[in-house]
Amino acid sequence: MSKRDYYEVLGVAKNASEAELKKAYRRLAMKYHPDRNPDDEEAEAKFKEAKEAYEVLNDAQKRTAYDQFGHAGVDQSMGGGPGYGGGAGAGNFSDIFGDIFGDIFGGGGPGGRGTSSVRRGSDLRYNLELSLEDAVHGTTVKIRVPTMVKCESCGGSGGEGDSKPTPCATCGGQGQVRMQQGFFSVQQTCPSCHGNGVIISNPCKSCHGHGRVQEHKTLSVKVPAGVDNGDRIRLSGEGEAGENGGPSGDLYVQVGIKDHPIFVRDDNNLYCEVPISFVTAALGGELEVPTLDGKVKLKIPAGTQTGKLFRMRGKGVKSVRGGVTGDLLSRVVVETPVNLSAEQRDILQSFEQSLGGDAQHNPRASSWLDGVKKFFGDLGA
Repeated sequence: MSKRDYYEVLGVAKNASEAELKKAYRRLAMKYHPDRNPDDEEAEAKFKEAKEAYEVLNDAQKRTAYDQFGHAGVDQSMGGGPGYGGGAGAGNFSDIFGDIFGDIFGGGGPGGRGTSSVRRGSDLRYNLELSLEDAVHGTTVKIRVPTMVKCESCGGSGGEGDSKPTPCATCGGQGQVRMQQGFFSVQQTCPSCHGNGVIISNPCKSCHGHGRVQEHKTLSVKVPAGVDNGDRIRLSGEGEAGENGGPSGDLYVQVGIKDHPIFVRDDNNLYCEVPISFVTAALGGELEVPTLDGKVKLKIPAGTQTGKLFRMRGKGVKSVRGGVTGDLLSRVVVETPVNLSAEQRDILQSFEQSLGGDAQHNPRASSWLDGVKKFFGDLGA
């Protein structure tokens, strides 16, 4: 017999949220669970059907596959484990509601997260500011990072001397205890070990039984050439120490580039503004332009207008990811003379008169004036 649509089984719409799925499943589970319907095969079948539907739709990856391909998209991923169709029975009622109420009571699944189990240390992040020169050429820097490291006094065990932690008798080392009330079962933190899963009768005096202490450690970070804003450098195993002998986390160095007084970086290209005199712009000339590798000569043709971009190929940045080196683009800005003397003013006025309003000397101004005349002419038409 073909399976019913999972959304139909739970009685929810296809765009139902996670909360709506949980609410629908909980309602059906309470109604049809075998503990409440002993020797009722029909109720047991409906319970299994609802559980299968919920476990697929509550998993984002499986739900996507189901939405695209239907039952065929999830049959292989379900693995035939307990709770999926003719699996190994309905399971204990406490297991069914453990995940539903776990977020309310702070409980986890069986095994908990007590420190009796080995746990990897947390990853850390360090923000590193670099100059543009160091980012482009690469460098090596020293950083000082506050972190949790394994206690040397107890070797990370948390016990003083030869004293070793012993599994908590209350929770059996799980860090969680299960409380049964009628057919409801909830998990909460073990009151004896406070979720640690172990009891330390003689705590280490250095770490107070935690097995880790906080220290600052100095690390040498090799920054490859070509890094940019937002790039991350991963230092494996340089994060926080793990608990109960677990592996250390990683340290991620987040790169930020300081503003530069001359250059602005855009991807692999560099941009800069070059001020030039009125005379150089009119007559042409040669300028020295800075690059990150030294000075280069830039030829300015006669009649250069402000805003003109000059491209110097290969004078930009080579990305840390490889590829072609970028370019340096220099934008010239014609500077207007200031603080003129009376003689200089007379010279400029004489020069202006010598032009005689000839359009060939000011092609852009002439073109603009023609446009203005046409605009006002169209308004008066």
